[in-house]
Amino acid sequence: MTFKPLFYSLFLACAFYGTAQQQQKKETLFTIDTTPYYTDEFVRVYQKNLDLVKDESQKDLDQYLDLYLGYKLKVAKAKKLDLHTKPNYINELNTYRGQLAKNYLTDSKVTNELITEGYERMKKEIRASHILILVNENAAPADTLSAYTKIVGLQKRAIAGEDFGTLAQQYSEDPSAKDNKGDLGYFSAFRMVYPFETAAYTTPVGTISKPVRTRFGYHILNIHDVRDNRGEVSVAHIMLLHSDKDDPQENATIEQKIQDIYKKLQQGESFETLAQQFSQDQSSSVRGGALARFGSGQLSSEVFENTAFSLTPESPLSKPIKTQFGWHIVKLLEKHEMKSFDALKGEIESKISRDDRSRIIAESMNEKLRKKYPVKRQEKVYQATRKAITDAVYTQSWDLPTDLTPYKGTLVSFDKKQLTGEDFLNYIATYQKQSEPIKPLSKWIDYHYDNFIEIQLNHYYDANLENEFPEFSAVMDEYRDGLLLFDLMETEIWQRAKTDTVGLTSFYENNLKNYQWKNRYDVLIATTTNEAVAQKAHGLLKKKATAATLKEKLNTAETVSIMVAEGVFEEGNESLPKTVTLSKGLQPVLKEGAYYYIVLVNEVLPAGPKALDETKGRVINDYQNYLESNWLSELKKEFTIQVNQDVFTAVKKQIKN
Repeated sequence: MTFKPLFYSLFLACAFYGTAQQQQKKETLFTIDTTPYYTDEFVRVYQKNLDLVKDESQKDLDQYLDLYLGYKLKVAKAKKLDLHTKPNYINELNTYRGQLAKNYLTDSKVTNELITEGYERMKKEIRASHILILVNENAAPADTLSAYTKIVGLQKRAIAGEDFGTLAQQYSEDPSAKDNKGDLGYFSAFRMVYPFETAAYTTPVGTISKPVRTRFGYHILNIHDVRDNRGEVSVAHIMLLHSDKDDPQENATIEQKIQDIYKKLQQGESFETLAQQFSQDQSSSVRGGALARFGSGQLSSEVFENTAFSLTPESPLSKPIKTQFGWHIVKLLEKHEMKSFDALKGEIESKISRDDRSRIIAESMNEKLRKKYPVKRQEKVYQATRKAITDAVYTQSWDLPTDLTPYKGTLVSFDKKQLTGEDFLNYIATYQKQSEPIKPLSKWIDYHYDNFIEIQLNHYYDANLENEFPEFSAVMDEYRDGLLLFDLMETEIWQRAKTDTVGLTSFYENNLKNYQWKNRYDVLIATTTNEAVAQKAHGLLKKKATAATLKEKLNTAETVSIMVAEGVFEEGNESLPKTVTLSKGLQPVLKEGAYYYIVLVNEVLPAGPKALDETKGRVINDYQNYLESNWLSELKKEFTIQVNQDVFTAVKKQIKN
């Protein structure tokens, strides 16, 4: 998002949703050429900006109308110059609209519920085992039933008392189950696919879950434990790898070496130095052994993880521990408690957008849109269109029919939108490469027809946000005009004021009285709270000491006794003591409040005009205002303006009441 248009804060400062607006009678307040501008927008903008305007004259409705007219004149000029057709303008406006529309294109109620649920689940960590029977999401009904029957059978055996780990080892189609007996260790929210996570958080400890379907297949879970979230931890480690050949003698040597390193640490040697010297984890040794922070279930070694979380600031170093990778010594760097809801809200929402929960939000929104815009389908056209789609879609080799005439009739309609069979066939041609291998073909077509309708409903709703939400339309109108106005001012006023050196110089010379120096003083000012230091500084300056000498003689590495500033200061500058007599030469030590001032006036510069280079920024700003004022007068001549005074009188009365 760009913030360029926000320079015109009088009109563009606005809350995202805005405040509740009273229904205003819409009448033409004024016209610029033949374009009408209405009372409702004028009243809304005036009321919205009333508290933002500090200049009381701008709260006067007559003054405000003049400002508002000027604003709209500039926008009219920008459109006359076709600035609204420029690619950069269109792209920037579309980018902003896309960002603004996001909050309208999802079901915020469902999203907020999922954020709250996610945070509550993150407070706990679950330890569970599972058994998986693989089956594709789009598998044939017979294959789905077969997988379901298997998992139900295993569930019954586990509930009847058979050892869950043994069943997992024998029957689970998760390859890791052969080694870990299905044990997943501890995990929290967003670590597993959403249906699996939901089963884990809703099944009581010590029980077997009902079969749960995920995109991998059917699972049953055995819930072993629930504990509070341990947060995250930052640690460093020194690691020695096990012998590649699993040589007992070599492993014994490695164990002795890790014990020797541990003794060095106990003797006070640097952990970071020893990690750099001996650790065989090349990715962390260069950083003194430091690892990225992690939470429960994020490492492949539960032993290492539990050791890391057991360390405390009082006892930050572990004894050597053995994992499947080798030997480690772990040092605690920092523990990170779980963040608050407000701190995690954005992160949780981002995670939701990337996992299965996003489907729930999309499905909820699609359901709302189907209710809002009932879809009417012409069965005859639909059946004819279906027949044009062949099995070639499975190999992404299907082509559109050569003659599309039979498919140009209306396939579906909703609200004011009509879509043809040709529209659907074009969708199929585009999306066949991204499809799931759903069979039979009739099911594949139905699946894509539903997707086609959902996409079209969402596009239609997005395109009509301005009609659906007055506050969205108002914000877009203001941003659209503000962006145009910025581009116009950039080309017509600001660049001209910077590059028109002749005009700038002439303006400066004609307004020289506005660019005057007061009396100025080239001074050295020393300040201290210590009178003795002040007297020493005064004595040193009498001997022509420099600022560097003062600091060298009176300050130490531990104590700053005096501060020194040098420069040219204008009369009234806050850096100058208020009661000092500023004449050339070294002034007597002066005390104001708690501070002693020692002032050496090198030169007195009398009041007089500023050179253009000394005040160029201010002159450019004044010149821009001058150009804009004259330009606005020209615009009032260029366009025909008609103000409906009777309507304006009624508006003033309405606002005052």
